Amino acid sequence: MGAGRVARIRFLCSLAGFLDAAASFPRHSRRPPSFLRGVTVDSSSAGPIDALCSQRRFHEAFDHCLRLRSIEDARRLHSLISSSLSVPPTSLFNRLIYLYCKCCSLPEARKAFDEMAHPDTCSFNTIIAGYTAAGDLAEAQIIFDEIHERDHFSWSTMISGYTRHHRPFEALDLYRRMHRELTSNKTRSDKFTASSALAAATATSSLQHGREIHGHIIRAGLDSDAVVWSALSDVYSKCGAIVNARQVFDKTSDRDVVSWTAMIGRYFEGGRKTEGLELFSEMLRMGVRPNDFTFAYVLGACSELAAEELGRQIHGYMVRVGYDPFSFAATSVLHMYSKCGNIEKVRILFQRMPNPDMISWTSVISGLAQNGHPKEALWHFELFLGSGIKPDHIIFIGVLSACVHAGFVDQGLEFFHSIKEKFGLDHTSDHYNCVVDLLSRAGRFEEIEEMIGGMPFKPDKFLWSSLLGGCRIHRNLNMAKMAADALFEIEPENPATYVTLANIYASEGMWGEVEEIRKKMNGRGVVKKAGSSWIEVKRKVHVFLVGDNNHPLTKEICNMLEKIQIKMREQGYVPDTKFVLHDVEEEQKEKSLQHHSEKLAVVFGILATSPGKPIKVFKNLRICGDCHTAFKFMSRIVEREIVVRDSCRFHRFKDGDCSCGDYW
Repeated sequence: MGAGRVARIRFLCSLAGFLDAAASFPRHSRRPPSFLRGVTVDSSSAGPIDALCSQRRFHEAFDHCLRLRSIEDARRLHSLISSSLSVPPTSLFNRLIYLYCKCCSLPEARKAFDEMAHPDTCSFNTIIAGYTAAGDLAEAQIIFDEIHERDHFSWSTMISGYTRHHRPFEALDLYRRMHRELTSNKTRSDKFTASSALAAATATSSLQHGREIHGHIIRAGLDSDAVVWSALSDVYSKCGAIVNARQVFDKTSDRDVVSWTAMIGRYFEGGRKTEGLELFSEMLRMGVRPNDFTFAYVLGACSELAAEELGRQIHGYMVRVGYDPFSFAATSVLHMYSKCGNIEKVRILFQRMPNPDMISWTSVISGLAQNGHPKEALWHFELFLGSGIKPDHIIFIGVLSACVHAGFVDQGLEFFHSIKEKFGLDHTSDHYNCVVDLLSRAGRFEEIEEMIGGMPFKPDKFLWSSLLGGCRIHRNLNMAKMAADALFEIEPENPATYVTLANIYASEGMWGEVEEIRKKMNGRGVVKKAGSSWIEVKRKVHVFLVGDNNHPLTKEICNMLEKIQIKMREQGYVPDTKFVLHDVEEEQKEKSLQHHSEKLAVVFGILATSPGKPIKVFKNLRICGDCHTAFKFMSRIVEREIVVRDSCRFHRFKDGDCSCGDYW
């Protein structure tokens, strides 16, 4: 045992004895007994040096009581102060109130406050802070209104208290009251009250409130404070005024890596990823070195955009400047390569990790599952269990997803039950969603009904969407209607529900029902999301829409597609026209299928890349069933691996087969 630890234990033992003796000491005695002399002194009879020494010892006792957070020791110290000092200094009682608040004993803190003959502003602020922390804002407001001379801390404590407890409008009302009172005293708010008010404005999502506080900040001369300026920029971005947020950022005089990262993050969170990446480039040009949060933001954007080339460059920069392989930025690199379909790179990087943490394991398991390697994902989960790290509920989402993609129904159910029975974790809605997806793809709808009836919470939109997708596969009209009705109630503006239900009706030739859905969409102002596909070739992204003829190589693409289609038909390909949502002639249906965006992107990839090189295409919606069949034929004809990432997963077509095993 170290000498420092021994000394601390000895001190705590002596302090305990000191407090025990004090507890039995008569409350109104004028002098302490001999064994406490030099420790506590009656300030009315002691000299100034003795009194000072006494107070110093009390403050030392406070420090140790705070570390222990012992309510019993706090009470003993309270008794000792009251009994040994005829007029205890206000500073000691202020610390006592603070100690009680830290020990979560507000009644005794209030008792100590009420015992004070002349509480000062610090006394009021301390007890108010205790009440606001506990959420008793009504009592805090009563005490606040009793303060004769409020300082900035008084106002800031109350305003931040209302904000923390989700009462932002009351916080803003108090902020306005503060300005009225401070203006009459020719005093202005400081950066702490301004920051608290800005947090309240952010919670209201009101641009007007943000602009109002912006004016106060300028008049108070706080526009040079980096923290306040960053909070103001955050208000604007959260209220949808990203241009104003950028203007505030540009005016910030002292921009460090934190402020740069915050602004980059605002662009990404607002869906303006291109502008976020441009700002990141500007940051590098300015010589500001990114931190882990910056890398995580930028790599996250690369993941969503499937911009592997840019992500690779950022990864290279991270290696050159030297990044921590144990940081979450390293996991962001894994996630980026996984989302871009480079699973081989994921394997290499994961194997190089000295001690992968929970997030890294989760990332590699989920990545393998999504990239068409569910068996390998489950094998990695077995390795994870042997690592000694206790699993959490998130890693099981990746495990269950692997079972969904592979069609391992019984194994998936075993994993689901083990979450609670073996690992002692509660099931989450995500776990139920995965199992419903698993069962619905297998057509086990009776088990789904039983599971939904026994769920401890209400099914969400993800569960109903999974069920609707399974109904599409097995053409279960009754349950599809039930799932669609639930989705119409939860999110009536989502076009995916209408389109999926229309697909189910169209596959059964129920064109009247398809027309009814189309009318319902028009009546509700719901617009079908346009399908788009894109491919990156030589650092340039080429985007295609259905029937697109705007690309410079449109003629060449159509000619090549026609040639491939002829070879596909010779090998047995038959267009699956049930995916066309119009009651038109069969020939017109086939022509419509031929120019789907993913087909155009793949054929462009064949033309624009060297023979034998894999083609990687990304799509914003679920891949069309006919395109899925067509790509199996194409991969064999052109002797290329064709990788398509749709909104759900990766499909890897090679030699006439798909990694999903047609289970998607």
